[in-house]
Amino acid sequence: MSFVTFGEIMLRLTPSLHGEKLQTANGFNVDFAGSESNVASALAVLGNKVSFVTKLPDHAVGNNAIQSLNKYGIDTKKIVRGEGRIGTYFIEIGASIRPSSVIYDRKGSVFSKIKEDEFDWSTILKGQKYVFVSGITAALSAQCAKELLKCVREAKKQGVIVAFDMNYRRKLWSNSSEARIIFDEVLSMTDILFGNTGALNDVHNIQPDSKDALEGTLEVIEKAKEQFGIKNYAFTIRNHISASTNELQAVFSSPKGNVLSNTYTVGILDRFGTGDAFAAACLHAINKAWNEEQIIEFGTAAFALKHTIYGDQHTSTQEEILSIVNGLTSGHVLR
Repeated sequence: MSFVTFGEIMLRLTPSLHGEKLQTANGFNVDFAGSESNVASALAVLGNKVSFVTKLPDHAVGNNAIQSLNKYGIDTKKIVRGEGRIGTYFIEIGASIRPSSVIYDRKGSVFSKIKEDEFDWSTILKGQKYVFVSGITAALSAQCAKELLKCVREAKKQGVIVAFDMNYRRKLWSNSSEARIIFDEVLSMTDILFGNTGALNDVHNIQPDSKDALEGTLEVIEKAKEQFGIKNYAFTIRNHISASTNELQAVFSSPKGNVLSNTYTVGILDRFGTGDAFAAACLHAINKAWNEEQIIEFGTAAFALKHTIYGDQHTSTQEEILSIVNGLTSGHVLR
């Protein structure tokens, strides 16, 4: 095994008619998703060995969630089952000047009520190379935050590389100071940080002086290096032209310096899970010992490509992502 991801997988409900408002929807498409499970599925599609750790209800819906992971080849043997409900979220896909939006219904989920010692992190992480976690887990309950820290501490103890996506969700926290307490400890043990300027500003009030998105991103990374001591950063840069069109770029920063990706202008089918696709692709490239330019170009191409795929999961292969890196972005039919 190479990768472990830990977090909540939820029931995703999206109006069956693409772009329809939740207020008027009469039917919904059903899927299962969550930041950490999205990263797991994308890594698995790229050919990596991945184990996903979570807690799910011991009933048919929980079984369905596990089946949704198994179809990608993800190891689900460490998933804990229990009584309760699965977290749920409703997605409204925006268009043009109308933004996409999310309604969470995950309070009191079985995952949020995980118990002490339900996860044997010493065994789960034994022989693993990477663990991926996100800030979302810490927002779900005090025990979830505690479990996140236990996971990361054990990873450091065993020499497992810790990849952390800040993933600050305003709707899940009462205030950013609560998040900062947990994030500070996780950041002190982080080897690779994924995020963007918005997350650092929201949680740690780290702001750039420059109004330019790229220059501002480079500024906040330097400030984060001074504050947290983390060596490796993979940050996305997004210019919101509209809910239907974005300009995308990213930067990989390491002790060797900063490497910028190409810029992509994308028409958006579904922007959910795009940051997860980016993180998974970067981790895939890092695991293959590609150089910094290859890492960020591959990650950004995956980031851009996921905007064109419906649902949270990024199902593009390495070959498909590399075709974007190599400039095949015209959208011509492949025959």
